[in-house]
Amino acid sequence: MRIGIPAETKTLEGRVALVPAAAADLVRHGHTVYIQSGAGEKSGFTDEAYAKVGVQIVPDAAALYAAAELIVKVKEPIEGDLKLLKKHHLLFCYLHLAAEPELTRRLLEIGLTGVAFESVEENGQLPLLLPMSVIAGRIAIQVGTTLLHRPQGGKGKLLGGMASTPRGKVVVLGAGAAGGQAAALAAAAGANVVVFDKRPDRLAAMMALGPNVTALYAYESSVAEEVRDADLVVGAVLIPSARAPRVVSEAMVRTMEKGSVLVDISIDQGGCFETSRPTTWAEPTYDVHGVTHFCVTNMPGAVPQTSSLAISAAILPYVLRLAAGDDWREFEPLAKGINVEAGKLVHPALKGTMG
Repeated sequence: MRIGIPAETKTLEGRVALVPAAAADLVRHGHTVYIQSGAGEKSGFTDEAYAKVGVQIVPDAAALYAAAELIVKVKEPIEGDLKLLKKHHLLFCYLHLAAEPELTRRLLEIGLTGVAFESVEENGQLPLLLPMSVIAGRIAIQVGTTLLHRPQGGKGKLLGGMASTPRGKVVVLGAGAAGGQAAALAAAAGANVVVFDKRPDRLAAMMALGPNVTALYAYESSVAEEVRDADLVVGAVLIPSARAPRVVSEAMVRTMEKGSVLVDISIDQGGCFETSRPTTWAEPTYDVHGVTHFCVTNMPGAVPQTSSLAISAAILPYVLRLAAGDDWREFEPLAKGINVEAGKLVHPALKGTMG
């Protein structure tokens, strides 16, 4: 199969879907692999590194999309990509269509087949969402800690505290991969951490992180009470392939101390704070009721070398399946990943979200 790796076009997005070692495996399996010139540079992978393993370098996006059948990228296509996508393309990337009705409409008009990383499900897990969730969870704490600094508009609080001063308080909504990583890093930094979830196994895992972690069932009244005096709130709520539920209301945000911080990892799926709206790394924050909001939709793009290596390792087995022929549709994890095909919504969660 002819496989294309385009350069990412989202604002300050530095990831590349397949690193040279992964592309080399595809070439060894008899596939022709194209990459847009410069696509790997922000992740530390040069055109020369790809050329050495048999990848064909093409000068621009138009040449890439014209040459390839299977398009493998990281983030959802935006305007420049959409103009180049055709009905015969098989698109494999993060799509997050539940929060993107206009993108959904455009993909349906094109009529291509779109398989979303975040919808691929195997043994009840989301293996292609996992690595980026881990990274996003860690970044949430790193960024949130910095945003609490006074020069960044924060309340001027050291998250872990020190002798003679109180510890900071971190509230994490959701104890999956992203929330679990956020809670672990915040706890290791010395903060007092409160984690909410509804699954007993996840709550038990969070309690095991240490004596400075409290794990609570996500009753609305309990969330409101804990958010009120939090220094940093991390939203990591996920309903696979569906729009994220709004867990923190604007009324709750009003009760928070000025200079506090909200980081919404769920923003790719619409966000779990009522006051959330998508931002970019170019302008990552905004203020509502004196509370700093960080809602960047491609958080792992800030560490493209780590992220590219992680996502490439996760997706390569599935790319090999897709490239082997149409029998990939008989492989249940990939079949579950189909979001759109031939002008129709396919994924059940999207049908429910968009009617």
